[in-house]
Amino acid sequence: MNHLDPIRHVRGESQYLDDVPEQHGTLYAAVVESPLAHGRLLAVDASAALLRPGVVRVILAADIPGTNQIGGIVPDEPLLAEGHVHFRGQPVALVLAESEHAAHAALAHVRVDVDPLPVLTDPRVAAAQGELLVPPRTFRIGDSAAAWAGCAHVFEGVAESGGQEHLYIETQGAYAFPTEMGGVRIISSTQGPTAVQRHTAHVLGLGMHQVEVDVTRLGGGFGGKEDQATPWGALAALGAFLTRRPVKLVLDRMADMRMTGKRHPYSSDFKIGLDADLKIVAYEATFYQNGGAAADLSPAVLERTLFHSTNTYFIPNVTATAYSCRTNLPPNTAFRGFGGPQGMFVIESALACAAEQLGVATTEIQRRNLLREGDLFPYRQPAELCHAEQAWDTAAQRFDLPARRREVDAFNQAHRWQKQGLAVMPICFGISFTKTAMNQARALVHIYTDGTVGVSTGAVEMGQGVNTKIAQVAARTLGIGLHRIKVESTNTTRVANTSPSAASATADLNGKATELACRALRERILRLASTELSLDYEGLHIENEQVLAAGKPADSTWEKLVSAAYWQRVSLSENAHYATPDLHFDATTNQGYPFAYHVYGTALTTVTVDCRRGTYTVDAVQIAHDFGQSINPQVDLGQIEGGTVQGIGWMTLEELVYNDEGRLLSNSLNAYKIPDLYSVPPVLDVHFLDTPGHPRAVLRSKAVGEPPLMYGIGTYFALRDAVRAFNPDSTISFSAPMTPEKVLVNLYPEFVGAGKAAAVARG
Repeated sequence: MNHLDPIRHVRGESQYLDDVPEQHGTLYAAVVESPLAHGRLLAVDASAALLRPGVVRVILAADIPGTNQIGGIVPDEPLLAEGHVHFRGQPVALVLAESEHAAHAALAHVRVDVDPLPVLTDPRVAAAQGELLVPPRTFRIGDSAAAWAGCAHVFEGVAESGGQEHLYIETQGAYAFPTEMGGVRIISSTQGPTAVQRHTAHVLGLGMHQVEVDVTRLGGGFGGKEDQATPWGALAALGAFLTRRPVKLVLDRMADMRMTGKRHPYSSDFKIGLDADLKIVAYEATFYQNGGAAADLSPAVLERTLFHSTNTYFIPNVTATAYSCRTNLPPNTAFRGFGGPQGMFVIESALACAAEQLGVATTEIQRRNLLREGDLFPYRQPAELCHAEQAWDTAAQRFDLPARRREVDAFNQAHRWQKQGLAVMPICFGISFTKTAMNQARALVHIYTDGTVGVSTGAVEMGQGVNTKIAQVAARTLGIGLHRIKVESTNTTRVANTSPSAASATADLNGKATELACRALRERILRLASTELSLDYEGLHIENEQVLAAGKPADSTWEKLVSAAYWQRVSLSENAHYATPDLHFDATTNQGYPFAYHVYGTALTTVTVDCRRGTYTVDAVQIAHDFGQSINPQVDLGQIEGGTVQGIGWMTLEELVYNDEGRLLSNSLNAYKIPDLYSVPPVLDVHFLDTPGHPRAVLRSKAVGEPPLMYGIGTYFALRDAVRAFNPDSTISFSAPMTPEKVLVNLYPEFVGAGKAAAVARG
C-alpha cells in the first residue's frame, strides 16, 4: 500500500481549514500590522474603522482578559503589541467584521502611531551590541586551542547561509467557536495543537480543559506551523471569546509572507586544522543566528545547529559556539532540519576551503574523516549502528563516483562556455526532540463491535504520510486489513499534552504508542480466544483476520473474537503511552545521549553552468539513504525526493531579502523564487541502503522527514566546482544561496571588481 490520502486530494474531497462549512453568525478577522520594524507604540486609534460598514469590533492588547503573552521557550512575545513594536508586520490589533472584505477594508482606517527607534537586521551587529535572545551556548570535546600546534594545515573562513520561506500551500489560519461553559473550540492549521491550546488558555484566562483544538490535516507545514500557528489560533479564539460568535482568521499569501518568521539566516566563522594525512584534528565554529524580534524556537534551533555542527565526521577536538541574536525582523522559527542544515553548511564550507587551498579533491578529506562505530559526537553520544562509511561507499560504487568525476572533467575540457560540477554530500542526522521531555506520545485505540478500529494520536498529518504509517502499524499489530482502520483527527480532548509534529519524530513516537495500545488489545483478545477455544495462548496470533493456532487456522476470526469480547465485557479500548527510552541531556555541560538514533546517507550531485549567463541546471542527484526497514517505501521515497528539492531551493534560488528598515523585499512569488517542476533534477535516483534499522524506530523504519533536506547542500558545492572549472582563480565566498546572479559574479569577479572601482572613481 502507498498512501491513504491522494485519491481524496485529487478529487478535492480532503477538507482543510478553509473548507470547513461556515457557521451562521461567523465574524471574519483581519490583523492590523505594525508599519515600522521598531519603535514606541504611542497610540492605536480604531474609531474611524468602527464606523465602517460591517465592522463589529476592533480588539487591542488592553482587551485581552488573560495574559498578553504567547512566547514558548522565552516569554518575550505579546499576542498584540503593547508599549513597543519590534518588527514590521507585528500584530497590533484585530478587526472583526461581518465579511472578509469588510474586515480587510477597515484595516486602512486604524491609525497606528509609532515613535521610531533604531532598527537591527544584522545578527553580528546585534551580538556586538549585546542583543541576544538567550545566553550563548558552546559544545566542546577535546581541546581545540591546544590542538592547532599539532596540525599540518590550518584554514579559516566565513560562511553565510540565507533564510527560507516555508511557502506551505495552505496559509496560516484558524476558525474558533465559543462553547458552553465559556470555553472555545479551535480548528487550527497547526503542527502543535497543545501549544495552541496552552497559549490560548493563558490569553483568555482559562484552564486548558476549556480550550479544544482540532486538526484534520495541514496543507504543508515544514516547521512554519510548529509555534507560529499559535498567534492566529489565539487571535481567532480571542475574538470568539469576546463576541461569543464564531471567528475565522485566514491570512492571504502576502500577509503570511510578511508577518511570519522563516528559516534562520546564519553568519558563521570557521577554523579547521588537518594533519599531513588529511585527518581533521581540530575544528572551531562560531554561529551568529538571526533570531528575529522574539525567541520563538530560536534557542532550540540554535542547539540543533551545535548538535549537527560536525555533520557526519569524527573530529577529536571541537569548540562550537552559537549566539542567538535579537533583530527587528519577524521571529524566525523552525524549518525542516531545525538548525542542522545551517551547521552542516559551515563544516562543508570548511572542508571545501581546505581542499581548494591544498589542491586536493574535497572528497579526499570527506571520506577519510567519516564517523565509525563508537566515535563520539561533540556532545559525547557515541555513534551506534553507524552507517556513514557504508552510505558513502555504496553511493560511490553504485553511481560510480570515479567515472562521474572523469565524465565531468572530460565535459569541461570539451566545452568552453559550459562547465559541469560535481559534489558529494554525506549526512548524519539525529532523530529525537533534543528537549528530552518532548519525546513522549499517547495513542487512544477503540475497536468497535463490527471489528473496525479508530485510532487517535497526537500526530498531525501535513502531507508527510504519518496517518498512513500509523494505520499500517495498527493493522499490522492487530493482524487485520487496513480498510478497517480509521485515523481520527488530532484533537486535544482525545489525546492530551502532545508534542508537536516535528523533529522527524512524529511517526516514531505516535506509531510506537499506537503499537503499544494495539498490542495490549491483541493480547486481551487472544487470551479470550485461548479460553474460548481451549488453545495454548502462546501459539495464538491473528493474521489476515484469521485466528491461527501454531500457524494453523483455528475456528475463529477477528470479527467473532471482537463480538465475543464485547459480550463478555472485555474492554475494547486502550490508551497507551510511549516515552523514548535511555534519552538524557545535561544542558549545563552540553553532554548526554539526546538522540534515539541517527540517519545516514550520501548524495552525488552533478550540475551544468551556462558560463555566459550564470544560469544552471541540476542534472542529477544520486542518493544512497539509510531508511532502516521502511514500512512504506513509496511514502519514504516521496519524502526523500521532496526534501532534496526543497534543500536545493534553499541553496540556489530562494533568496530572502529584507532592507535596512526591516521591510521584506522578497514579499511575493514574483520576488521570491522556489524550485518548480522544471527545476527538479531529471535524474533523482534514490537507493535504499541495506541496513537493519533501529529498535527505537517504529517497526525499525527510520525517520525520513528532515534528513533529505541536507542533500540539497551538495548542489551549492557542485555549482562552486563548476565555477572554479571555468575560472580557477575566482575567489568565491561561502555565501548561500548560489543564485544565478552570484554565479555570474563569481565567474567574472575581475569585471565586477573593475566596475566597483570605476564607480568609486566616478564618485
